[in-house]
Amino acid sequence: MKYRKLRQEELEGLENDFITFLASNTVTASDWEKIKEDDPQKAESLIEVFSDIVFDKVLSDAKYLEYKTPNDIKTFHFLEDKIVMNGLFVEGNSSFDFTKDQQPEEMLKAVQMSGSKLKLYTAEKKYSRSPEMEAFEMLENGALISKDGHLFKLLEGLKS
Repeated sequence: MKYRKLRQEELEGLENDFITFLASNTVTASDWEKIKEDDPQKAESLIEVFSDIVFDKVLSDAKYLEYKTPNDIKTFHFLEDKIVMNGLFVEGNSSFDFTKDQQPEEMLKAVQMSGSKLKLYTAEKKYSRSPEMEAFEMLENGALISKDGHLFKLLEGLKS
């Protein structure tokens, strides 16, 4: 198995996709019920294959990730040969919390109004394994996928 088996609630959310997967492997609904009952190992194996397919698709499409703590944001852009990270750290006492759901521009304005200092930092690294495996590990450690990379781009613009 390449990644991990999807959790039950994840599988339930992908029920129609799983049915399509089974059908594309010529497994009918009655066949699936019989496999689950007679050969649980084969059923688990099919779920594992489906899980890898799902993760491959999600991770190959994920170009931006974000990781937030109350006083720190790390944003990541997955390029062809490396990952670029832009981060923003709030120095000093601040009641501001990056984990609250706000638009990026609102976050920056609120931090500036709090009187705290902002520290912008950046780094990059070459992949030590596939981009998908790097992203998967980061997601398992609490990062979230950003569909548009807006926060990364905003921090990138602050660097210049």
